[in-house]
Amino acid sequence: MAIRKASAYSKMKVRPFTRTSRNKNKAFIKTVPQNKIVKYHIGNQKDYRAGKHAYRVLLLSEERVQMRDNAIEAARMALTKSMDEQALGLYYLAVKVYPHHFLRENKTAGGAGPDRISTGMTQSFGVIIGRAALVQPGQPVFIITGTTDKIARIARDSLVAIKSKLPCKTRIIFEAIK
Repeated sequence: MAIRKASAYSKMKVRPFTRTSRNKNKAFIKTVPQNKIVKYHIGNQKDYRAGKHAYRVLLLSEERVQMRDNAIEAARMALTKSMDEQALGLYYLAVKVYPHHFLRENKTAGGAGPDRISTGMTQSFGVIIGRAALVQPGQPVFIITGTTDKIARIARDSLVAIKSKLPCKTRIIFEAIK
């Protein structure tokens, strides 16, 4: 079955209740789903730590939103591909959000009626269908640093291209590292 659209989960008003416990009988979450984000740090980390990168480009969220891990991974893969094609080894990319929260769904029988079919409150928390990161306004989602101004402009263009993959309004900040 396909995943639900992002609008079903992205504009949540409260933090989802996801209780895990060492005692499996007391835990609402019995199994933890696998994280779909493969890498959080990509590119030339050695030069970044040595301070050789002079420019930084940030993608900030402008809304309080839940970002699913598959949306973050799709954006990361697109960024990595475009940066590797144009500036291989001259950039550093970091994913700054982590999907801690579990998304649950009670499968419906179709049509009107109750969401929990003949189970009462015994399985009211639903089945886990994925993970999401709770992102606050102004929080960086991706950071790309580069050695030159040209690399930073390529990074900015790449971030503009992936804006549509994320479920919120975003802002790009281009700055020089002191």
